[in-house]
Amino acid sequence: MRFLLSKPVIMLLPAMAATLVSGQAPPAASQKLAPYVSSPQPIVDKMLEIARLKSGETLYDLGCGDGRILLSAARNFGARAYGVELSPTLAQRARQMAESQGLQDQVKVVQGDMMNVDLSAAQVVSLYLMTDANEQLRPKLERELKPGARVVSLEFKIKGWKPARVEKVEAHRHPYTIYLYELPQK
Repeated sequence: MRFLLSKPVIMLLPAMAATLVSGQAPPAASQKLAPYVSSPQPIVDKMLEIARLKSGETLYDLGCGDGRILLSAARNFGARAYGVELSPTLAQRARQMAESQGLQDQVKVVQGDMMNVDLSAAQVVSLYLMTDANEQLRPKLERELKPGARVVSLEFKIKGWKPARVEKVEAHRHPYTIYLYELPQK
């Protein structure tokens, strides 16, 4: 079956439609540095193990999604965990999960842009962002993290940094690569 259109059809992405209606530019594309893709629980646990997360340390998960890294860091490692998530829905879900597991004193989630969060208290930062996003984030990490801090990145390298460890792990019949970076001691 074929359909004939008598008039051209124009499709607009929501941001473009909002621009046309409001006359204002859409939010900066740099605010959203990666799509939401959840990490399988075995990979989350392996990331935290590779990062050598210790009880009492502070972990920041940038683009924390539903908060599974935060919850594992608090529950399984005894860490304080801070998540930053752009999506209000995902940030709320992460907060609810922490509360339902009784971890609300150890897990905090901020709905906002990761580029605007002070990372100076972090001993470990976890990332599941694309390479370009990691590249945008790198100057902030270099500026704000203290010597000896660790950055663990799932699947995507941080250009210009040499990983201290690279681990290939399989979960759900999919191979994953975990990169661990360590900021040099001064």
